[in-house]
Amino acid sequence: MLYLKSDSEIEKIRDASRIAAEAMLRVREVVKIGCSTNELDAVAAKYISNQGANASALNYRGYPKSICTSINNEIVHGIPGPRQLLNGDIISVDIAVNKNGFHGDMNVTMLVGQVKEDVQKLVETTQTCLELGLAESTPDKRIGDIGHCVQSHAEKCGYSVVREYCGHGIGREFHEEPQLLHYGSRNTGRRLQIGMVFTIEPMINAGNKETCLLEDNWTAVTADGSLSAQFEHTVAVTANGPDILTRFEDLPF
Repeated sequence: MLYLKSDSEIEKIRDASRIAAEAMLRVREVVKIGCSTNELDAVAAKYISNQGANASALNYRGYPKSICTSINNEIVHGIPGPRQLLNGDIISVDIAVNKNGFHGDMNVTMLVGQVKEDVQKLVETTQTCLELGLAESTPDKRIGDIGHCVQSHAEKCGYSVVREYCGHGIGREFHEEPQLLHYGSRNTGRRLQIGMVFTIEPMINAGNKETCLLEDNWTAVTADGSLSAQFEHTVAVTANGPDILTRFEDLPF
């Protein structure tokens, strides 16, 4: 069931979102060649705990860590571990926080060392896809409008959009209605309403859109081994346009 948020509830989601964004900044400061994904998880977990909050991912449906770290051909839900980052890697870091019963969720793809030009183009295109989707998050639009503009830009640039994983409503629950696909047609799907809060989190592959799930039953990878990038923000639909709850003037995301 769709649950529209009040202004005060949106502010509580913003509070959780700021902690997620500040944790992301601290992770980004330690992303470097030779750093393990376990180290990134520890940095985020410590900061979140110190803010009197909880990592939304930890123990969610059995997920064992506080954040998700997906490297290169890993699309989403990569589990932190001993793997060390290498020069030229890209890593998508997904951080969600529960503060006072409300969740905020975001994802940033980061570059490790010196990456190739085509890799940087994939990352930049994915970030643009997110920005285009955010701009469509207004009361006169439908969910299909968001998916359409994400898909159109990605495919125009020669990339594909992952189908199996999507954006989602968020608030008192980590995952709520509506589901938000990152592909589709204009003027289709649920009409956006003031008070809706959801994530837009396109996963864009350099190769084809097909995916596989690894034996850990969490990590999704590209079926063809191509690179994948992702960016995510939590956004509220308001009378004044999209209010990006995970974006702050003093933080570079």
